[in-house]
Amino acid sequence: MTLDQHDLDGIAKITVKILPTPEFEALLIAAGYSKVGTAPAKGNRIKVWWVHTSFRRIEAIYSPDGAVAITAYHVT
Repeated sequence: MTLDQHDLDGIAKITVKILPTPEFEALLIAAGYSKVGTAPAKGNRIKVWWVHTSFRRIEAIYSPDGAVAITAYHVT
């Protein structure tokens, strides 16, 4: 589970395995996504949901301290 394994609608292919959260979120916001919720995830990680008016919803997983985006993928 790394960022470079998934294609995200409206965002250029991410070619690195992880990104600092501010950098990752800037990509999503620039593409028109909005953060709509968070929840605990496995391994004390943080699950974050992003929505867009045209693109599919994204579920992202952040490190336990929220500093690093580990993976993101579309959910239906």
